[in-house]
Order: sequence, then C-alpha cells, then structure tokens
Amino acid sequence: MLVVALLAATAAAFALTQGLKNQPAGISGTKVDNVFSPVCSCASETASIQFRLRAADRLDVSVVDGSDRVVRTIEQGRQYARGPVEIEWDGRDDVGRVLPEAEYKPRVRLRDDRTTYTLPNPIRIDVTPPRLELVAAPRILSPDGDGRRDLATFRYEADEPAKGMLFVNGRRRVLKRFARTEDTIVWNGKVGGKALPSGIYTAAVAAVDPAGNVSTRSRPVPLLIRYVALGRKRISVTAGAAFALRVSSDARRVRWSLGGRSGVARPGTLRLRAPLQPGRFTLTVSANGHASRAALFVREPTP
Repeated sequence: MLVVALLAATAAAFALTQGLKNQPAGISGTKVDNVFSPVCSCASETASIQFRLRAADRLDVSVVDGSDRVVRTIEQGRQYARGPVEIEWDGRDDVGRVLPEAEYKPRVRLRDDRTTYTLPNPIRIDVTPPRLELVAAPRILSPDGDGRRDLATFRYEADEPAKGMLFVNGRRRVLKRFARTEDTIVWNGKVGGKALPSGIYTAAVAAVDPAGNVSTRSRPVPLLIRYVALGRKRISVTAGAAFALRVSSDARRVRWSLGGRSGVARPGTLRLRAPLQPGRFTLTVSANGHASRAALFVREPTP
C-alpha cells in the first residue's frame, strides 16, 4: 500500500509540473535591438524592447548587466493592456549617465501574475566610431553614358563592419546597404537623375557602424567631372593660319564646328585652320550631348 501511495503521489506531482510547463508564458514574441549607441544623435540612439502580454498587468521593467545587477529601472508598476508592448531604453543609468560598453538584458516583472522574466536577447552598447581608410579614389568622372568613365569607384577599409558613405562637396550622395570591413562605393555623378555640370568637386568617404556611430571622413580628394575640356578658352591667330588646341574628353570622337565648317576628330590635339576673314569666331567642340567653346580672334596677316 505504501508503494502504491508513493507512486500515486509521484504521478500527481509529475502531472502538476507538466501542467505548469504547459501554461502559456505571461509574455511572448520578444524582440530587442541587439546594438545601439546612446551618443550617436541618430535614429538608433535608443534601444527598443518589445513583447506581447498574455493578459493586462502592472509591469516593473529594468535592465541588468552581466553580473545580474540592476543598472536601470525603466518602469515601476505601470499598467499595460493585453497585447503588444514597446519600451525604449536610452542606454543610461538611473541618474542619466551613459553606461559602459557591454551587453545588458531587459528584465520584466508582472506584478499581478507574480512572475519575472529576464529576456534572453542581449542589448550591446557601442559608442566607439569605426576607423576608416580611403584606399583608392578616381580623379576623373565623365557621366555622359558612353561607357567610358561613367562611374567613379572609391575603395575603403574599416576596422569593423560598417556601411560606407560618399560625400561630394560636403553632401552625402551614397550610403551602402550592408556593413563590411572593406568595400567599394560606386557613384554615377548624378543628382536627381541628372549628371552634374563639369568642374572640380571634393569627395570624401566615411562609414557608420550598426550601432549608429559615424567615423571621421577620409582625406578629401579632388574629383574632376569632365565631358569636353579645351586647353584654351581664347585663341589669337592670323587669318588662314593653322593652329592647334588641346581637347580632353573620354569620348572616342568629338565634333567641332568653326565659321561654317565642321568635322570629327579624336580627343587630344585638334589641328585646324583659321578662317580667311579677320574677326571673332566661336570654336565649339562637343561629345555625347556636352559642348565646350573657345573664342577665336582672327587678325589680318602681317604685311
């Protein structure tokens, strides 16, 4: 009889334990930001703590460090309805000091349910910006769609995974999608779908880590956007005399027009003959829809 009683008691205890295990948890669907920077002054300067309440309850929400010590109390006895709950943590302790770089965990106590949950999802504070080096940068860009120097490629390396950013004349033009320790940034020289005018621009590269910390920008490098460039904008020549002009372009051919004449030539040294009549003329050199002009002053031949 004693053995039977012990077996019965054991079975009852087992059934009770299994029943407790099968009861739904007071919270579910936890989702926590895994890294953030309280000092980045960006969208990720706070960490989001999300979960669902099985029933309405009064909550105590705190944050504990690796030693299970409470370093911040966020909520005390606040009533929440059944359903989704989202709480923000700014990475600071109870007196407003930014906590050291480390991993922390949220702890949620349900007062009415008399249960406490330490969420398994760690939150890492990271306030150290990545360090970046610009390894290679182009000097000339010609975004005219002919397949020759239409894209500018910048190569960089970082000391931690980070998303690269390209700044042109101080404005951000490219942000990479993925965080990597080394990558390339490719820019098409366009803003709002339109190619920028020819000229010298300043380009620099930076990077932002997953926490939101931004590196210092790389050394600035000059970037020449060029379509057709002429070596001189003012030419003086005797009527009917031959003259030469340097033409820089990434196009395979350029078209020139002067005093009713026109032709096609390769970029490089353009050799032409001045009109026979003295006066002021305009020499136009174009390629792929872009043109550059020079004033040609033709004088009488010396007797």
